[in-house]
Amino acid sequence: MLIKTTKLILLITVLSMLSACASTVSSQRKGDPPVTLSKVNEELPEAQLMDVWIELFDPGELPTKEKDALGLSKEIREAEARYIPIHLRSVIEKTGYWGAVRVVPYDTEGAEVLLRGLIVSSDGSELKLKVSAEDASGRVWFRKTYKGEVEPGSYDVLSENTDSFQAVYRLIANDLAKFRNKLTDQERIAIRQYADVRFAADMAPDAFAGHLQVDDKGIYHLNRLPAENDPAFQRVQVIRERDFMLIDTLNGQFDNYYLEMGVPYTEWRKARSLEAESLREVKRKANTRKILGAMAILGAIALEASGSSNGTLRDVMVLGGAVAIKQGMDINAQSPIHQAAIEELGESFSSEAQPLVVEVDGEVHKLTGSAESQYQQWRALMREIYASETGFGSADITLDG
Repeated sequence: MLIKTTKLILLITVLSMLSACASTVSSQRKGDPPVTLSKVNEELPEAQLMDVWIELFDPGELPTKEKDALGLSKEIREAEARYIPIHLRSVIEKTGYWGAVRVVPYDTEGAEVLLRGLIVSSDGSELKLKVSAEDASGRVWFRKTYKGEVEPGSYDVLSENTDSFQAVYRLIANDLAKFRNKLTDQERIAIRQYADVRFAADMAPDAFAGHLQVDDKGIYHLNRLPAENDPAFQRVQVIRERDFMLIDTLNGQFDNYYLEMGVPYTEWRKARSLEAESLREVKRKANTRKILGAMAILGAIALEASGSSNGTLRDVMVLGGAVAIKQGMDINAQSPIHQAAIEELGESFSSEAQPLVVEVDGEVHKLTGSAESQYQQWRALMREIYASETGFGSADITLDG
């Protein structure tokens, strides 16, 4: 009875330890299945093209578990929140379905089609994004979660302007094109009208807020369109063109940021995924040694319980088990080395926004801070000019980034 009980304890112990080990073992990561980017067969007429604006992504929250958050930081996430939409813009542009595709700061009013994104997870091995798309009428096209997993080796075969998670970006672009292709020409024209009026209402609410109403579901309804010859609306249209110029200038800054960030970011993701893989391997080996050691010791206990007179074998099993456990602990002690490497990689990754200078009617204005802050300063300046009605319609604006 004692022998059976001892065997049962041995079996349960080994199974529980194997289970704990399995939770730390990661199978070889496989890349996403090939995803073909949906593209137009022939160039579309301008009237069918809608502009797409992609907001800077929400960086989301870092993992709460220390082992998952290793080497990640708020600064890295905020950098990714800019990098990801810029790369997504380049993928969407390649489809040929859209007019201007721009990256914009948060809460930028006037988009015809607007993409918003949240980074759920990003650690070099996995990228998980929540993305939504809606048009100027407030109609949501889709809300979806996209996830990709890659091997560290995928970073060694990247061609120019591609990303290890290219499949994720293509899936988003394809979903956007799929919904766009369901619209009629009349619906596309209406979306562009909504965008114009929403911009006008944001810039001059006293004059244009009454043209729109919003229901309890966030859907906009046009009460009426401004007259084509309405001087107030014409002034707003001039402002809108200048606004496009400012956003394009900001996108030039974003492009420089993307180019400067590309190499160090790719190297960081590659190195972190390699270090994380090494860390998992160290822990796997350590757990394996501990399991073998425990099995040897428990086997010795079973021999003792069975009344075996082979004391030498028992002593060898106990000694061997103890040595194996010690080896497992020694291997596990290597973990901090890899953890430190990941932390150092994370700390070495940073970037800063550059100030933007604009000239309006000969007056130079310096917009400072983040892109979001710069754009808010610009909008405030444009509202001020509109409200003062001081010849904005003939103003020549030059932008130097």
